[in-house]
Parts: sequence; C-alpha cells; structure tokens
Amino acid sequence: MGKRKKSSYIIQSVTNALDLMEEFRGDDTELGVTELSKRLGLHKNNVFRLLATLESRGYMEQNKITGNYRLGLKVLELGQVFIKHMGLLKMARPVLEEIRDRCNETAYLAVIRDDRVVYVDVVEATRPVRVISRVGVGLPVYCSAVGKAQIAYESVDEIDRILSEQTMQRYTEHTITDRDQFLKHLEVVRQQGYSLDDEEFDEGIRCVGVPVRDYTRRVIAGLSVSGPANRFNDERLRDELIPLAVEAGLRLSSRLGYGVGNGA
Repeated sequence: MGKRKKSSYIIQSVTNALDLMEEFRGDDTELGVTELSKRLGLHKNNVFRLLATLESRGYMEQNKITGNYRLGLKVLELGQVFIKHMGLLKMARPVLEEIRDRCNETAYLAVIRDDRVVYVDVVEATRPVRVISRVGVGLPVYCSAVGKAQIAYESVDEIDRILSEQTMQRYTEHTITDRDQFLKHLEVVRQQGYSLDDEEFDEGIRCVGVPVRDYTRRVIAGLSVSGPANRFNDERLRDELIPLAVEAGLRLSSRLGYGVGNGA
C-alpha cells in the first residue's frame, strides 16, 4: 500500500480552531462569536464550542465586559518558545554578515538590559581602520545609536525608569545630556525609523541604529552599522548606510515573525 498524502490526515476541527485563531493576526484585537461565524463560514454553535475549548487551555480569553474574545497568554508563551528555539543570534548573524558584505563596515546586534545597551554579536569590517568590537560591553542607552533605536519605542514609564537609573554624562561635545532635549530627540527617531550616533559616545565614530521587532510588534533588539566619521559622511549615510540598516532591520524583524499576516 502506497503512502497516503499528508492532506488525507487533516482533522477538520483542528483546522477550524487554527483558522479561528488566525483571524486575530490583523488589527482586530477582539472579536465576537457572530463576527467569527461570518468570517469562518461556521455555525455560531460550532464557533462557540471552538472558543470554549481554546479558552479552557489558555489560548483564548473572553472580555467579561464586552463578551468578545481575544488571544490568550498561551499563544504568547508558544511564540516566545519559538523565538528561543530559533535563537535571535542565529537568525541575526546572516543579516549582520550581509550588512558587512555590502558596505564593509562593522555591524552590531544589541539588546537593552536594565539601563544599558549590551552588544551581543558583531561582524567586523575588513578595512584596516574600523570600530573595535564591543561584544559583551554595556554602553549608555542615551548616546548610542542602537540604544536610542530601542528606547524610542518603549513606554513613557520605561523610558523614565531607564533615564532615572543613570546620569546623562557628557562623553563628547555632541552628547545629549539634557533630558527634555533627549525626549524630543526620541520623537524624531520614532518618526524616521532609525537613530544616529553622531560622535556622541566616541569622537570620530558615527553609527546608524534601527529597531528589531518580533511577531508581537515589540522591539526586542537593535541593529547598528558603525565606522569612522570620515567614512560616514552625510551623503553616504543618506544614500547608502541608512537605507541599508533600515532594510536589514526589517528583514531580521520579518524572520522573527513581524509583519507576517498582521498588516505591519
């Protein structure tokens, strides 16, 4: 007897349950039984039974006020397990290598921990003059491109917490040390989708930073391209390095599930 096609083993009720959950991939955070019934082409009673089953396992939650349903915490837990198993570093490494190959400048991956931005991976340029690797080193969030690219998307409370736990020390004449000025600067970062370190931590070093998002749309890391200021002139930043960094950030975010079926 030949092998049966996998499609012949499909359980329709499981397919219906997954179709139901996928209706929440877009901008609709909550949906009612009637709306789900229309979208899925299923009887209301069948939809209610699916919702009740998923709710009992934590994959759906009901808003007690509206009666509508939303995704439950179990979905988030599974997503986090997926990201852990795939590995942020593993997924980021090819993107960092492509950045280096296309511009021959040093590319970093970094995350915010407490009140510091920590560089967790690097692919160095092959040029004789290049930025020294800082993997494992924690730097101030407020004067690093990759730090600003992440903190800009945090909540007001989280930004206040990070800034309150450090003194905005001046490292160069370009360092932003005024809190209000920095908050206005973050507004610009959010609007343009990238940040610059314009010799704010090290004299003679300029960087471009971009956010990295996961499937929940949350910023979980940042990418940056760094190099000597004489190679990072305004024209090259505008025409080559900023577009390259933004593209790389979106590509890594896509690998982590951002924008897949959620309209982003």
